Amino acid sequence: MELASYSDYAVRLVNTEEPARGRDSLTTVESVRELFGDSAQAARRATDADVTRFRSVRARLRAVFEAADAGDETLTVDLLNSLLLEFPVSPQISGHDIRDEDGRPDWHMHLADHPSNATAGFAAIAAMGLAFHLTTHGADRLGLCEAAPCRNAYLDTSTNRSRRYCSDRCATRANVAAYRARKRLAVERSAETRRTADAAQASSAKGER
Repeated sequence: MELASYSDYAVRLVNTEEPARGRDSLTTVESVRELFGDSAQAARRATDADVTRFRSVRARLRAVFEAADAGDETLTVDLLNSLLLEFPVSPQISGHDIRDEDGRPDWHMHLADHPSNATAGFAAIAAMGLAFHLTTHGADRLGLCEAAPCRNAYLDTSTNRSRRYCSDRCATRANVAAYRARKRLAVERSAETRRTADAAQASSAKGER
């Protein structure tokens, strides 16, 4: 797994909660294990105690996204550095069984998986992945969905730094809401114009008498 892909760990964990909707899917050890994806060995280490620990890390990762979304790069980096210090990683060069066209191993950086508990392992991976994404693309590439009340976290990988929503669904919903708002405003302005015209006409008629 390449370092860039580790940033998805942070997004997956943060998005297990939707504060504005009062939803939280991180309630059981099974939900914790699901966050590890294909990493079955790491998932097996999870226990009931990790539910609370994961929620604590989740709050801290959300704070990183909130700081980035607010444009406070210094706070974003400080919060992320705090996680990196608390949950250090053990990098190693890995080739797995992948070979290039010349038959040589496809060497790449990998994070060793031998933490003290499931939370420590996941937090280290998520924080390192997010740090790699930030230093490669910039703090402004960490965002929170603008489609209220969603506020899910996302990583902007667009070429023109234009992403504002966590998914196509939220983008469509926001665009529809904006369209309806414009239509309402147009109707209100038209009605106000008619009222003004009617009042002017009535006043003119009264003056002619």
